[in-house]
Amino acid sequence: MYPLIRKILFSLPPETAHHFSLKSLRLLNKLGLIKQAKIAKPVSVMGIDFPNHVGLAAGLDKDGEYIDALAALGFGFIEVGTVTPRPQSGNPQPRLFRLVESEAIINRMGFNNKGVDYLIEQVKKAKYTGVLGINIGKNFDTAVENAVDDYLICLKKVYPYASYITVNISSPNTPGLRTLQYGDELRDLLEALKQEQIKLKEKHRRYVPIAIKIAPDLESHEIKAMADVFLEQDIDCLIATNTTLARDAVKGQPHSEEQGGLSGKPVSQKSTEVIKQFSQYFAGQIPIIGVGGVSSTQDAKDKLNAGASLLQIYTGFVYQGAGLIRLCVRAK
Repeated sequence: MYPLIRKILFSLPPETAHHFSLKSLRLLNKLGLIKQAKIAKPVSVMGIDFPNHVGLAAGLDKDGEYIDALAALGFGFIEVGTVTPRPQSGNPQPRLFRLVESEAIINRMGFNNKGVDYLIEQVKKAKYTGVLGINIGKNFDTAVENAVDDYLICLKKVYPYASYITVNISSPNTPGLRTLQYGDELRDLLEALKQEQIKLKEKHRRYVPIAIKIAPDLESHEIKAMADVFLEQDIDCLIATNTTLARDAVKGQPHSEEQGGLSGKPVSQKSTEVIKQFSQYFAGQIPIIGVGGVSSTQDAKDKLNAGASLLQIYTGFVYQGAGLIRLCVRAK
């Protein structure tokens, strides 16, 4: 049935379709018209028990408004955000583009969200009791050298409500953000986050793992340097990867020259290679959540074989619907 639904949704502008589909899903769930999918293949990662290894990537539900409806589809975990300390409208529209030929999306949303306090209120209202990741970022007008302040604000606020917390330092749509992936900037940020994590563990009497989300546009020497810092700072998990700035795989297609991050099938191989390299350096010490171009059972297998312990989907979910969850669960 989803191909018909997709045809209707794809007749609308991408951002309009995004909001319409989520609101419709929430309404159907409230009316009890969605059969609650239970897809069991338990796995334990980061000390957390997941009902299955396929989750929803951040970005689809930025403000945590649709948690219960999305959870009904059978995801093993849900990640909401990216959320910032203060609300922000993001970049001007249009800022979301379909590349249907490649089952891809380009977005330059710019961390549009209603702020961390609003997200927390939505999480409190949700009936969902499963694994919830909360993805945090910095406001666009916070200088990169002060980014740690924004991350600490969000970390403190979301800590009591998250199963794990993702630190997004890899979106290409917030100026300067990706510089936090390198050298002293990375080390200083992680040191501050880990120190605060220890304090919060004592305060709340529970340990909430911190995951770092990175870009796919990395050279081998950069991966090595980053892996060394992640191991040194005892990071709990790596999420690989975010969207790519590369356009080689979609050259000449409509919208291919739009600014922003490219997701979907064209990023799959690049993301898998990054996972493979990090996995070799980690040697089992840090788990990896694989995301980027997961559109089939084979894509899922490739990322698991490369070293991922969990998977996330987003663009594949937009193009193929909830059936992709079950296909990816079968991969393990």
